[in-house]
Amino acid sequence: MQQTVLIIDDEPDIRELLDITISRMGLNTIAVGNVSDAIQALEAHPDINLCLTDIKLPDGSGLEIVRYIQAASICTAVAVLTAYGSTEIAVEALKAGAFDFINKPVSVEQLRNLVKSALKLGRRDTQFDGSSNTRLLGETASIVTLREQIIKLSRSQAPVYISGESGSGKEVVARLIHANGPRSDAPFVPVNCGAIPSELVESEFFGHTKGSFTGAYDHKEGLFEAANGGTLFLDEVADLPLNMQVKLLRAIQEKAVRRIGSNQEIAVDVRILSATHRDLAQAVAAEHFRSDLFYRINVIEVHVPSLRDRSSDIPLLANFMLDKIGREWELSPPKLSDMALTALCEYHFPGNVRELENIIERAATLCENNTIMPDDLSLPSSPQKTKPKESTEEGITSSSHMDAAKGDMESYLATIETQIISEALEANRWNKTESAKMLGVTFRQFRYKLKKYKLDD
Repeated sequence: MQQTVLIIDDEPDIRELLDITISRMGLNTIAVGNVSDAIQALEAHPDINLCLTDIKLPDGSGLEIVRYIQAASICTAVAVLTAYGSTEIAVEALKAGAFDFINKPVSVEQLRNLVKSALKLGRRDTQFDGSSNTRLLGETASIVTLREQIIKLSRSQAPVYISGESGSGKEVVARLIHANGPRSDAPFVPVNCGAIPSELVESEFFGHTKGSFTGAYDHKEGLFEAANGGTLFLDEVADLPLNMQVKLLRAIQEKAVRRIGSNQEIAVDVRILSATHRDLAQAVAAEHFRSDLFYRINVIEVHVPSLRDRSSDIPLLANFMLDKIGREWELSPPKLSDMALTALCEYHFPGNVRELENIIERAATLCENNTIMPDDLSLPSSPQKTKPKESTEEGITSSSHMDAAKGDMESYLATIETQIISEALEANRWNKTESAKMLGVTFRQFRYKLKKYKLDD
């Protein structure tokens, strides 16, 4: 069945150009010039697949059409045409429920890409797809809500900012937004912004031409080109240098990139998802992150809960991980004893799901009789759970620390130090240099501690 696109623009020349371009794609078109005619067309033709509307119309705004479609629960994707540089209006349209936007003057290639992506929505099942290797396991209310959010977000092209602690599953959420959307057959390109040396960031994102700088021995496409048609996931986006943030903002707004050493712009059709464990709003306030880029990538925010906030999911996650280990090792998976399971549920997991996975894999390796006991988990002690120090009248400090340290103070202090170092590594995604800075020690001292406590694996 031929699909239908509703075109709304009060300028006859633009309306005709859009009509001709979309008709040549083998699609049926309906073209009108104002809000009232558009709403009449939507009421008369409930099978319209895509609505492409200008923002400024004689009798109102294209945003009214976006809101009408959302309120009427019509299964029609809607995209808006905005004046060049009207970022605020585009963001407002995306928040209102628009699928995407495109700047005037309209690029024929960008228009075709937008139409193709939007029409794929109507051919996709709205049921949550977690059948691949990427899964979001859990039965708590926060995870159920998160899965519902993923379904809604996957039907939009709005930039999404994913917040949450390290190891909580932000990349899993990003992959599921991609997998459940119209770009699922195109590349998903993740990049850890904090892992790229500052002098190579621009080349990594935009590519370079042969001979454009020392070491550029050949032409190279950047991450935007690699993700063309798909999704670019900017993990730890807060770590981007300020000068790169300006260039990234331009690439997102213009939907085009220019390789280093080239004067030619390359159009790219990329959806941007971003994440960081840091407080991005705080980084903006401290002027470590540009506010204009923040508002551009943070059109919609979704939060991934920490594991300690959904501790009732720990048994489900742990057993899933053990089953996975059994399949990979081609052995009967180890079982968690009741005491080991209790110990896991009482642990605070600063490293979240990633830490749980590491603990389970280590325990499965060390356990005997195919049963994991509490000692096999090697859970660090939790200084956060100890009672605060109290001062006696003589000024001598006493606390639960003293009771725990009796007879073997060195061992107890080593346990605390190990916990602190592990948390610093988790907070900095195992970047040893940044972890050393966080703890105020030299890299040499930090490396010594890693070897001492056997954390340098």
